[in-house]
Amino acid sequence: MSDLAEPETFKSRINEILRTFLTGEVDRFLDIDEALRPVGEEIEKVARHGKRLRAAFCYWGWRAAGQPDSDALMRAAASMELVHAAAVVHDDLIDGSPLRHGVPTAHLALQDAVRGRPDTPAAARALAMLAGDYLMALAGQLFTTCGLPAAYLARARTVWAALARELIAGECLEILHTGGDHTDTDTPLKVIRYKTAKYTVEQPLLLGGMLAGASRALRETYSCYGIPLGEAFQLRDDLLGLFGDPERTGKSGLDDIRTHRPTALLALTWRRADAAQRRELRRILGSDGLHGEHLNEIRTLMTDVEAPARVERMIDARVEEAVRSLDGVDVPAQARRALLDLAHRATARHH
Repeated sequence: MSDLAEPETFKSRINEILRTFLTGEVDRFLDIDEALRPVGEEIEKVARHGKRLRAAFCYWGWRAAGQPDSDALMRAAASMELVHAAAVVHDDLIDGSPLRHGVPTAHLALQDAVRGRPDTPAAARALAMLAGDYLMALAGQLFTTCGLPAAYLARARTVWAALARELIAGECLEILHTGGDHTDTDTPLKVIRYKTAKYTVEQPLLLGGMLAGASRALRETYSCYGIPLGEAFQLRDDLLGLFGDPERTGKSGLDDIRTHRPTALLALTWRRADAAQRRELRRILGSDGLHGEHLNEIRTLMTDVEAPARVERMIDARVEEAVRSLDGVDVPAQARRALLDLAHRATARHH
Protein backbone atom coordinates (compact mmCIF):
# COMPACT_ATOMS: atom_id res chain seq x y z
CA MET A 1 0.00 0.00 0.00
CA SER A 2 3.00 2.28 -0.40
CA ASP A 3 1.30 4.07 -3.33
CA LEU A 4 -1.74 5.17 -1.35
CA ALA A 5 -0.55 8.76 -1.60
CA GLU A 6 -1.92 8.57 -5.16
CA PRO A 7 -5.58 9.71 -4.94
CA GLU A 8 -6.96 7.25 -7.50
CA THR A 9 -5.18 4.30 -5.91
CA PHE A 10 -6.50 5.27 -2.50
CA LYS A 11 -10.02 5.78 -3.85
CA SER A 12 -9.97 2.41 -5.58
CA ARG A 13 -8.97 0.66 -2.36
CA ILE A 14 -11.70 2.39 -0.35
CA ASN A 15 -14.27 1.58 -3.03
CA GLU A 16 -13.36 -2.10 -2.89
CA ILE A 17 -13.65 -2.19 0.92
CA LEU A 18 -17.08 -0.57 0.75
CA ARG A 19 -18.25 -2.81 -2.09
CA THR A 20 -17.26 -5.99 -0.26
CA PHE A 21 -18.69 -4.86 3.08
CA LEU A 22 -22.00 -3.62 1.68
CA THR A 23 -22.51 -6.67 -0.54
CA GLY A 24 -22.39 -8.88 2.52
CA GLU A 25 -24.56 -6.61 4.63
CA VAL A 26 -27.20 -6.12 1.94
CA ASP A 27 -27.32 -9.87 1.33
CA ARG A 28 -28.10 -10.38 5.01
CA PHE A 29 -30.66 -7.56 4.82
CA LEU A 30 -32.39 -9.31 1.89
CA ASP A 31 -32.38 -12.62 3.74
CA ILE A 32 -35.10 -11.06 5.89
CA ASP A 33 -37.39 -10.48 2.89
CA GLU A 34 -36.85 -10.11 -0.86
CA ALA A 35 -39.22 -7.10 -0.83
CA LEU A 36 -36.36 -5.11 0.74
CA ARG A 37 -34.29 -5.28 -2.46
CA PRO A 38 -35.02 -1.71 -3.68
CA VAL A 39 -33.82 -0.31 -0.33
CA GLY A 40 -30.72 -2.52 -0.32
CA GLU A 41 -29.86 -1.53 -3.88
CA GLU A 42 -30.29 2.17 -3.07
CA ILE A 43 -27.95 1.81 -0.08
CA GLU A 44 -25.28 0.30 -2.32
CA LYS A 45 -25.85 2.93 -5.01
CA VAL A 46 -25.56 5.90 -2.65
CA ALA A 47 -22.32 4.58 -1.13
CA ARG A 48 -20.81 4.07 -4.58
CA HIS A 49 -20.20 7.78 -5.11
CA GLY A 50 -17.83 10.26 -3.51
CA LYS A 51 -14.34 11.72 -3.66
CA ARG A 52 -13.30 9.67 -0.60
CA LEU A 53 -11.79 12.75 1.01
CA ARG A 54 -13.13 11.87 4.46
CA ALA A 55 -11.50 8.44 4.33
CA ALA A 56 -8.28 10.08 3.17
CA PHE A 57 -8.23 12.51 6.08
CA CYS A 58 -8.74 9.63 8.51
CA TYR A 59 -5.95 7.62 6.88
CA TRP A 60 -3.46 10.48 6.94
CA GLY A 61 -4.45 11.38 10.49
CA TRP A 62 -3.17 7.89 11.33
CA ARG A 63 -0.04 8.12 9.17
CA ALA A 64 0.89 11.62 10.38
CA ALA A 65 1.00 10.19 13.90
CA GLY A 66 3.78 7.85 12.75
CA GLN A 67 1.77 4.68 12.18
CA PRO A 68 2.44 2.41 9.16
CA ASP A 69 0.05 1.37 6.40
CA SER A 70 -2.71 -0.87 7.74
CA ASP A 71 -5.57 -2.78 6.10
CA ALA A 72 -7.52 -2.51 9.36
CA LEU A 73 -7.08 1.25 9.42
CA MET A 74 -8.26 1.44 5.81
CA ARG A 75 -11.49 -0.25 6.87
CA ALA A 76 -11.90 2.24 9.71
CA ALA A 77 -11.27 5.08 7.26
CA ALA A 78 -13.84 3.66 4.82
CA SER A 79 -16.50 3.95 7.53
CA MET A 80 -16.24 7.74 7.16
CA GLU A 81 -17.69 7.37 3.67
CA LEU A 82 -20.75 5.57 5.04
CA VAL A 83 -21.25 8.45 7.49
CA HIS A 84 -21.16 10.74 4.46
CA ALA A 85 -23.58 8.54 2.49
CA ALA A 86 -26.02 8.64 5.41
CA ALA A 87 -25.72 12.43 5.63
CA VAL A 88 -26.29 12.76 1.87
CA VAL A 89 -29.51 10.71 1.97
CA HIS A 90 -30.86 12.69 4.92
CA ASP A 91 -29.74 16.06 3.53
CA ASP A 92 -31.35 15.43 0.13
CA LEU A 93 -34.51 14.27 1.87
CA ILE A 94 -34.68 17.37 4.07
CA ASP A 95 -33.99 19.74 1.15
CA GLY A 96 -36.16 17.86 -1.35
CA SER A 97 -33.22 17.79 -3.76
CA PRO A 98 -34.00 16.00 -7.04
CA LEU A 99 -30.48 15.09 -8.16
CA ARG A 100 -27.21 13.89 -6.68
CA HIS A 101 -24.29 12.80 -8.89
CA GLY A 102 -26.59 13.32 -11.87
CA VAL A 103 -29.12 10.64 -10.81
CA PRO A 104 -32.38 10.84 -8.82
CA THR A 105 -31.87 11.16 -5.07
CA ALA A 106 -32.89 8.28 -2.80
CA HIS A 107 -36.32 9.64 -1.85
CA LEU A 108 -37.20 9.94 -5.56
CA ALA A 109 -35.55 6.73 -6.75
CA LEU A 110 -37.44 4.72 -4.13
CA GLN A 111 -40.81 5.89 -5.47
CA ASP A 112 -40.62 3.02 -7.97
CA ALA A 113 -40.76 0.56 -5.06
CA VAL A 114 -44.11 1.97 -3.84
CA ARG A 115 -45.60 3.06 -7.16
CA GLY A 116 -49.39 2.91 -7.33
CA ARG A 117 -50.02 3.80 -3.72
CA PRO A 118 -51.92 7.02 -2.97
CA ASP A 119 -49.09 8.06 -0.63
CA THR A 120 -46.21 7.17 -2.96
CA PRO A 121 -44.04 10.29 -2.25
CA ALA A 122 -44.47 10.02 1.52
CA ALA A 123 -43.75 6.28 1.52
CA ALA A 124 -40.62 6.78 -0.60
CA ARG A 125 -39.42 9.53 1.74
CA ALA A 126 -39.91 7.22 4.71
CA LEU A 127 -37.90 4.48 2.98
CA ALA A 128 -35.11 6.98 2.24
CA MET A 129 -35.04 8.13 5.86
CA LEU A 130 -34.65 4.52 7.01
CA ALA A 131 -31.98 3.84 4.40
CA GLY A 132 -30.01 6.81 5.74
CA ASP A 133 -30.42 5.56 9.30
CA TYR A 134 -29.18 2.12 8.26
CA LEU A 135 -26.15 3.61 6.51
CA MET A 136 -25.18 5.40 9.73
CA ALA A 137 -25.53 2.13 11.66
CA LEU A 138 -23.41 0.35 9.04
CA ALA A 139 -20.74 3.04 9.40
CA GLY A 140 -20.48 2.24 13.10
CA GLN A 141 -20.36 -1.47 12.37
CA LEU A 142 -17.57 -1.15 9.81
CA PHE A 143 -15.59 1.06 12.18
CA THR A 144 -15.90 -1.23 15.21
CA THR A 145 -15.16 -4.40 13.22
CA CYS A 146 -12.28 -2.91 11.22
CA GLY A 147 -9.73 -5.22 12.86
CA LEU A 148 -7.80 -2.74 14.99
CA PRO A 149 -7.22 -3.69 18.63
CA ALA A 150 -10.06 -2.88 21.03
CA ALA A 151 -7.75 -0.57 22.99
CA TYR A 152 -7.18 1.53 19.84
CA LEU A 153 -10.91 1.73 19.14
CA ALA A 154 -11.63 2.75 22.72
CA ARG A 155 -9.39 5.82 22.29
CA ALA A 156 -11.63 7.02 19.44
CA ARG A 157 -15.03 6.67 21.12
CA THR A 158 -15.29 10.29 22.21
CA VAL A 159 -14.54 11.57 18.70
CA TRP A 160 -17.08 9.21 17.14
CA ALA A 161 -19.73 10.42 19.60
CA ALA A 162 -18.86 14.06 18.88
CA LEU A 163 -19.06 13.43 15.14
CA ALA A 164 -22.64 12.14 15.34
CA ARG A 165 -23.74 14.82 17.82
CA GLU A 166 -22.28 17.75 15.89
CA LEU A 167 -23.37 16.54 12.44
CA ILE A 168 -26.98 16.27 13.60
CA ALA A 169 -26.74 19.60 15.44
CA GLY A 170 -25.54 21.29 12.27
CA GLU A 171 -28.38 19.86 10.21
CA CYS A 172 -30.89 20.94 12.87
CA LEU A 173 -29.43 24.45 12.97
CA GLU A 174 -29.79 24.76 9.21
CA ILE A 175 -33.47 23.79 9.40
CA LEU A 176 -34.12 26.11 12.35
CA HIS A 177 -32.48 29.10 10.64
CA THR A 178 -33.72 28.59 7.09
CA GLY A 179 -35.77 31.62 6.11
CA GLY A 180 -34.40 33.69 9.02
CA ASP A 181 -32.28 36.85 8.99
CA HIS A 182 -30.84 36.87 5.47
CA THR A 183 -28.08 39.34 6.38
CA ASP A 184 -26.67 37.24 9.23
CA THR A 185 -23.32 35.74 8.14
CA ASP A 186 -22.44 34.25 11.54
CA THR A 187 -25.23 31.66 11.46
CA PRO A 188 -24.36 30.25 8.00
CA LEU A 189 -20.74 29.86 9.09
CA LYS A 190 -21.81 28.07 12.27
CA VAL A 191 -24.03 25.76 10.21
CA ILE A 192 -21.12 25.10 7.85
CA ARG A 193 -18.81 24.29 10.74
CA TYR A 194 -21.10 21.76 12.41
CA LYS A 195 -23.02 20.34 9.47
CA THR A 196 -20.06 19.79 7.13
CA ALA A 197 -16.65 21.13 8.11
CA LYS A 198 -16.03 19.05 11.21
CA TYR A 199 -17.17 15.68 9.88
CA THR A 200 -15.45 16.26 6.54
CA VAL A 201 -11.94 17.12 7.75
CA GLU A 202 -11.35 17.66 11.46
CA GLN A 203 -13.12 14.62 12.89
CA PRO A 204 -11.79 12.06 10.37
CA LEU A 205 -8.29 13.39 11.09
CA LEU A 206 -8.90 13.16 14.83
CA LEU A 207 -10.30 9.64 14.52
CA GLY A 208 -7.19 8.54 12.64
CA GLY A 209 -5.01 10.32 15.17
CA MET A 210 -6.81 8.89 18.21
CA LEU A 211 -6.61 5.38 16.75
CA ALA A 212 -2.89 5.95 16.28
CA GLY A 213 -2.34 7.34 19.77
CA ALA A 214 -1.46 10.84 18.52
CA SER A 215 -0.19 13.35 21.06
CA ARG A 216 -2.41 16.16 22.33
CA ALA A 217 -0.26 18.68 20.44
CA LEU A 218 -0.73 16.82 17.15
CA ARG A 219 -4.48 16.53 17.72
CA GLU A 220 -4.63 20.27 18.33
CA THR A 221 -2.84 20.76 15.01
CA TYR A 222 -5.44 18.53 13.33
CA SER A 223 -8.18 20.84 14.62
CA CYS A 224 -6.31 23.98 13.58
CA TYR A 225 -5.91 22.49 10.10
CA GLY A 226 -9.25 20.72 9.86
CA ILE A 227 -11.80 23.34 10.90
CA PRO A 228 -10.81 26.14 8.49
CA LEU A 229 -10.20 23.65 5.69
CA GLY A 230 -13.59 22.05 6.26
CA GLU A 231 -15.23 25.47 6.16
CA ALA A 232 -13.39 26.26 2.92
CA PHE A 233 -14.63 22.95 1.50
CA GLN A 234 -18.27 23.83 2.17
CA LEU A 235 -17.88 27.43 1.00
CA ARG A 236 -16.59 26.01 -2.28
CA ASP A 237 -19.59 23.66 -2.36
CA ASP A 238 -21.96 26.60 -1.88
CA LEU A 239 -20.34 28.45 -4.78
CA LEU A 240 -20.51 25.38 -7.00
CA GLY A 241 -24.12 24.86 -6.02
CA LEU A 242 -25.08 28.15 -7.65
CA PHE A 243 -22.29 28.83 -10.15
CA GLY A 244 -21.04 25.35 -11.01
CA ASP A 245 -21.87 23.38 -14.14
CA PRO A 246 -24.67 20.90 -13.28
CA GLU A 247 -23.14 18.47 -15.78
CA ARG A 248 -20.08 18.34 -13.50
CA THR A 249 -21.64 18.86 -10.07
CA GLY A 250 -24.48 16.41 -10.70
CA LYS A 251 -26.85 18.69 -8.72
CA SER A 252 -29.56 21.18 -9.54
CA GLY A 253 -28.31 24.77 -9.36
CA LEU A 254 -31.70 25.82 -7.98
CA ASP A 255 -31.54 23.77 -4.76
CA ASP A 256 -30.16 26.48 -2.46
CA ILE A 257 -32.46 29.16 -3.89
CA ARG A 258 -35.57 26.99 -3.68
CA THR A 259 -34.96 25.99 -0.06
CA HIS A 260 -33.66 29.44 1.08
CA ARG A 261 -30.78 27.68 2.81
CA PRO A 262 -28.72 29.96 5.09
CA THR A 263 -25.46 30.18 3.15
CA ALA A 264 -22.67 32.72 3.47
CA LEU A 265 -23.07 33.47 -0.23
CA LEU A 266 -26.72 34.44 0.17
CA ALA A 267 -26.07 36.39 3.39
CA LEU A 268 -23.28 38.41 1.75
CA THR A 269 -25.56 39.15 -1.18
CA TRP A 270 -28.28 40.50 1.12
CA ARG A 271 -25.81 42.59 3.10
CA ARG A 272 -24.21 44.20 0.04
CA ALA A 273 -27.40 44.66 -2.01
CA ASP A 274 -29.09 48.06 -2.23
CA ALA A 275 -32.85 48.49 -1.78
CA ALA A 276 -33.68 47.77 -5.42
CA GLN A 277 -31.47 44.69 -5.49
CA ARG A 278 -33.08 43.38 -2.30
CA ARG A 279 -36.51 43.77 -3.86
CA GLU A 280 -35.28 41.79 -6.84
CA LEU A 281 -33.84 39.13 -4.57
CA ARG A 282 -37.12 38.83 -2.67
CA ARG A 283 -38.98 38.47 -5.96
CA ILE A 284 -36.73 35.64 -7.12
CA LEU A 285 -36.72 33.79 -3.82
CA GLY A 286 -40.48 34.11 -3.54
CA SER A 287 -41.19 32.82 -7.05
CA ASP A 288 -43.16 29.65 -7.63
CA GLY A 289 -41.78 27.16 -10.10
CA LEU A 290 -38.17 28.34 -10.14
CA HIS A 291 -36.42 27.73 -13.45
CA GLY A 292 -33.20 28.46 -15.30
CA GLU A 293 -33.94 32.13 -15.87
CA HIS A 294 -34.29 32.68 -12.11
CA LEU A 295 -30.89 31.05 -11.66
CA ASN A 296 -29.35 33.39 -14.23
CA GLU A 297 -30.94 36.40 -12.52
CA ILE A 298 -29.65 35.53 -9.06
CA ARG A 299 -26.19 34.75 -10.44
CA THR A 300 -26.09 38.19 -12.06
CA LEU A 301 -27.28 39.91 -8.89
CA MET A 302 -24.74 38.10 -6.73
CA THR A 303 -21.94 38.93 -9.13
CA ASP A 304 -22.98 42.59 -9.26
CA VAL A 305 -22.57 42.91 -5.47
CA GLU A 306 -19.29 40.88 -5.59
CA ALA A 307 -20.56 38.20 -3.20
CA PRO A 308 -18.86 35.30 -5.08
CA ALA A 309 -15.52 37.15 -5.06
CA ARG A 310 -15.81 37.69 -1.32
CA VAL A 311 -16.56 34.02 -0.74
CA GLU A 312 -13.50 33.15 -2.85
CA ARG A 313 -11.41 35.32 -0.53
CA MET A 314 -12.94 33.56 2.49
CA ILE A 315 -11.92 30.23 0.97
CA ASP A 316 -8.37 31.40 0.27
CA ALA A 317 -7.95 32.76 3.81
CA ARG A 318 -9.12 29.50 5.36
CA VAL A 319 -6.92 27.33 3.16
CA GLU A 320 -3.94 29.52 4.02
CA GLU A 321 -4.77 29.22 7.73
CA ALA A 322 -5.03 25.43 7.45
CA VAL A 323 -1.77 25.04 5.57
CA ARG A 324 0.06 27.41 7.90
CA SER A 325 -0.97 25.28 10.89
CA LEU A 326 1.30 22.51 9.57
CA ASP A 327 4.42 24.72 9.78
CA GLY A 328 6.95 23.35 12.24
CA VAL A 329 4.87 20.29 13.13
CA ASP A 330 6.89 17.10 13.40
CA VAL A 331 5.11 14.67 11.06
CA PRO A 332 6.52 12.27 8.42
CA ALA A 333 7.31 13.99 5.14
CA GLN A 334 4.91 11.81 3.14
CA ALA A 335 2.05 12.65 5.49
CA ARG A 336 2.81 16.37 5.29
CA ARG A 337 2.77 16.23 1.49
CA ALA A 338 -0.49 14.31 1.55
CA LEU A 339 -2.18 16.84 3.86
CA LEU A 340 -1.03 19.74 1.69
CA ASP A 341 -2.33 17.97 -1.40
CA LEU A 342 -5.65 17.23 0.31
CA ALA A 343 -6.04 20.92 1.22
CA HIS A 344 -5.78 21.73 -2.47
CA ARG A 345 -8.04 18.91 -3.70
CA ALA A 346 -10.75 19.70 -1.16
CA THR A 347 -11.09 23.33 -2.20
CA ALA A 348 -9.77 23.85 -5.76
CA ARG A 349 -12.41 21.71 -7.46
CA HIS A 350 -15.19 21.95 -10.01
CA HIS A 351 -17.60 19.37 -8.61
